[in-house]
Amino acid sequence: MDGRIVAFPPVAPPEARILILGSMPSVESLNQGFYYAHPRNAFWRILAEVYGEPFPEGIPERIALLTRHDLALWDALYSCEREESLDSAIREPRPNDFAGLFERCPNIGRVLFNGGTAHWLFMKYNCEYLAGREWVKLPSTSPAYTLSYERKIAQWRDALTL
Repeated sequence: MDGRIVAFPPVAPPEARILILGSMPSVESLNQGFYYAHPRNAFWRILAEVYGEPFPEGIPERIALLTRHDLALWDALYSCEREESLDSAIREPRPNDFAGLFERCPNIGRVLFNGGTAHWLFMKYNCEYLAGREWVKLPSTSPAYTLSYERKIAQWRDALTL
């Protein structure tokens, strides 16, 4: 995949308390039309395990899982140029506009970054929206980030259940 890609709109129930931010959707996610669609990405497996729920197979089940647990999901970027799926290949980034999201979801008190690139991009373009909010930079759920699943889920569990 070459050229400019555009991220998905947020999943942002008005009662959300935690916002989870990635960087940009992978090629597989873009092909399937929703966040974290690569079968080796641990994101949905981690959420299901942390909350003691079955693995959410389809998009409606994934949205329902987020909604049941007052989670919002979005990406730090609105668009960028990128070849393949690696964050290191991101060029010409354009950040998402977080003013409207935090207005629609005033109860978000914690922001979780799914990996270092999501954190770096948000801090570069939108750090003012962290004022008064807790935030945690977590290990990426991507298969490209080779930390063991056990170590990933332990950190994610702590951040999601504080």
